[in-house]
Amino acid sequence: MKVNNRFLLMSVLIFACFLLVACTSQASDSETGKKKDSLVLAIGSEPTDGFDPTTGWGRYGSPLFQSTLLTLDRNFNVQPDLAVDYSVSEDGLEWTVKIRDDVKFSDGEPLTIEDVIFTFETAKNSQSVVDLQNLKKIEKLDAQTVKFVLERPQSTFLYTLTMLGIVPKHAYSENYRENPIGSGPYKLVQWDKGQQLIVEENPYYYGKKSPFKKLTFLFLSQDAAFLAAKAGQVDIVSVPPNLAKETIPGMKLIALDSVDNRGIMMPTPEPGLDLETGIKFGHFVTSDLAIRKALNIAIDREKLVDEVLEGFGTPAFSVADKLPWWNEETVFEDGDIEAAEQILMDAGWRKNADGIFEKDGEKARFTLVYPASDQTRQSLAIAFKQMAKEIGIEVNTEGKSWSEIEEVMHSTPVVMGWGSHDPIEMYHLFHSKFRGQGYSNANYYSNEKVDQYMDQAIHATSQEVANEYWKKAQWDGETGFSALGDAPWVWLVNLQHLYFVNEHLNIGEQKIQPHGHGWPITEFIADWTWEE
Repeated sequence: MKVNNRFLLMSVLIFACFLLVACTSQASDSETGKKKDSLVLAIGSEPTDGFDPTTGWGRYGSPLFQSTLLTLDRNFNVQPDLAVDYSVSEDGLEWTVKIRDDVKFSDGEPLTIEDVIFTFETAKNSQSVVDLQNLKKIEKLDAQTVKFVLERPQSTFLYTLTMLGIVPKHAYSENYRENPIGSGPYKLVQWDKGQQLIVEENPYYYGKKSPFKKLTFLFLSQDAAFLAAKAGQVDIVSVPPNLAKETIPGMKLIALDSVDNRGIMMPTPEPGLDLETGIKFGHFVTSDLAIRKALNIAIDREKLVDEVLEGFGTPAFSVADKLPWWNEETVFEDGDIEAAEQILMDAGWRKNADGIFEKDGEKARFTLVYPASDQTRQSLAIAFKQMAKEIGIEVNTEGKSWSEIEEVMHSTPVVMGWGSHDPIEMYHLFHSKFRGQGYSNANYYSNEKVDQYMDQAIHATSQEVANEYWKKAQWDGETGFSALGDAPWVWLVNLQHLYFVNEHLNIGEQKIQPHGHGWPITEFIADWTWEE
């Protein structure tokens, strides 16, 4: 008990120290009667990879420091940002974009078409999560116009235009990720690693400006952040479900729906060895479609939401629930033990004396691993284990580090999470050409028809046509990568992103949140208001 108290005291002292400046600022605002123009936020982990869009910053929300050519509104309609107009050739190979002529970076230098070209070339050469390998060349047409030429049509290139923040050619270096300069609404002024990040209004920003000229992001443990909120020292704090039903004087709870999902990735082939990479893949039990389908039918997702997420979430049936490319036909009635057992018996499985299904001498059992540092995934794994036991499938759970998970994830079921505003995530998860490429298609799933649908979606020349093919890849009435088809995943829940927000702060309407990296809640900060 003494150790716990000492740890708690240490946490209090730590956050008290680097809240001092922010607290003083808050106090002076209230004492002088000035309109509040600064906020203190504890809304997520520190971006340890920094703030370089060419290597992935901003793909799960607004890049904050940088502008993008296009953007998506709350209903996922395309809107201009740096671009004033864009067009796509009939063959889908040429994307022509015209940009504003009045934009400056936060250092006062003008943003030119050369910066746009430099950004996309840098991102392509970075060989990071920003996939631009299909980009053949970039042509400058005039001072404000650029043409992107693709090797093959790519409908998802649109989403690259909405996510890739533009960086300055004149100020880009190997240290850019720690000292970003951009044309977005804010500029970085101080980064105390492991503690806080202070940003201020970009005086040259061309768009609608937020009334909050200074933001202080605190990097605290969840317990320390909650204590800071209880002490009245932060304006927004993100909390896990187990703290969401607490009360904080002067703050209100806001629950934002998301596509930040959690599910069980199931190795689909029988055990084998990838001769090109040396990766051992597959699993004797999960390679049986009946096992995967039975688990999908048996899992009670509403119960998981209620008991694990304490009501703060929604059942998940895909990697993209409620997004424009989601096939709503993939929703089904779950929690049906009887139907799950019948699926197994029809496939030749029989229960032994211990109530565990067996087939050809193989017991229906496997180990499920999860990141040991993630309490929610651990709880989901344990609940999944209990639900699987009810239908006669034995699951052992084991927590591991991510480096350890990477060594076994091609041959062992894993609790994972995804959730992007770009349908290319589905392409990476389910197309056979990505088998074994890191976390992409780690379970070695393959379906030739699904590959064809997703290739047609990628190479479609309109978003409407692309979305139809994305939906068919999930389920076309006969096959697909959803639980109705090959069921390579058992999707469980979509998290709600939970925040305690100062009762005077109105953050307005948000869109469905992506995976939690990158502080997506700040995307519409220009519309936030302070109401006394």
